[in-house]
Amino acid sequence: MLVTTQYTDVVLAQCEEVTIDSLSNPGPFEVQTLNESDGIRNGPDYFGATIYYPINASPPFASIAIVPGFISGPSTVAEWGVFYASHGIVTIIVGTNSLYDFPEARAYALLDALETIRIENSRANSPLENALNLDQLAVSGWSMGGGGAQRAAVLDNRISGVIALCPWLTNTNLNHESSVLIFSGENDTTAPAELHADIHYNSTPNENNKLLFEIENGNHSVANSPNGGNGIIGKIALSWLKLYVEHNDCYCPLLTENLLENPAEASRVEDNFECELLGINTTQLSIKVYPNPTNNLINLKINENVDYELISPLGQRIFKGTLRGLNKQINLSQLDQGLYYLCMNNQTIKVIKQN
Repeated sequence: MLVTTQYTDVVLAQCEEVTIDSLSNPGPFEVQTLNESDGIRNGPDYFGATIYYPINASPPFASIAIVPGFISGPSTVAEWGVFYASHGIVTIIVGTNSLYDFPEARAYALLDALETIRIENSRANSPLENALNLDQLAVSGWSMGGGGAQRAAVLDNRISGVIALCPWLTNTNLNHESSVLIFSGENDTTAPAELHADIHYNSTPNENNKLLFEIENGNHSVANSPNGGNGIIGKIALSWLKLYVEHNDCYCPLLTENLLENPAEASRVEDNFECELLGINTTQLSIKVYPNPTNNLINLKINENVDYELISPLGQRIFKGTLRGLNKQINLSQLDQGLYYLCMNNQTIKVIKQN
């Protein structure tokens, strides 16, 4: 495991809320669904789709497309849709045009599903209109669907992450740039790890962030649910998506220091990934911010001149500046409503913008 430790002067306050307990099933958000009767696209390379999305979370959202395995329907992986959406990740689960489709056809089904996600982002009156981050897309699948997920990343370099669930694939052309998480079962007789998952891991370029997690005594369907492996499968998968698709470094220590530290549920773990461990500086500065929540302006009561940064909930810098003089204010009127983080002088303050 390759880990780069970066001790920063300011740690984003949202990292305090990212814990093993926060990876619960279900997550904090309520979930609703969309299907073709609600107006979503009927893609030519798949048969039937359901979109799972959070209704009380703040966009923009990352998205993942999931396809099932050989002679299996979407219901076999449906629990992933509810789980991911309850943690703020929009999920589309599709069926295949034929139950007997091989991995390459399932790869094209996943790519077609992502096209439906892109269209949904611009479809008038969709609850997801302008709510999706189309630079944060992932694919996943079970069995032949897991092999298809790997192949989809080869076919489309816009895919940021792959999660393969006990994958079956004989094509070892896996030269792509996506981060890859592979779950396998120690006792999988349908897609034995040594003939599939292990080869997939080794065939994925070493330049990629990649992880292979073999579940002790696991069978071929052990990763069909986030509850597999006593729930560790869901926790690892969610952390991987948050880290490498949403680019939230707060999830790095959960993987490196908790979930992958001698896990009792694993018979074997192979990994080669890099992430940043955020250091903590507890230095505090007395700053009064008001009104908070605010509709537009916030005032800061602090005598000295101060540099500041305003950070989004996903850890992205929105803007920065320097406050001088007696009347120090920051204008938030152009921002969407939600929670933001104001960082200055080694202190992070939660600021709520409301309409």
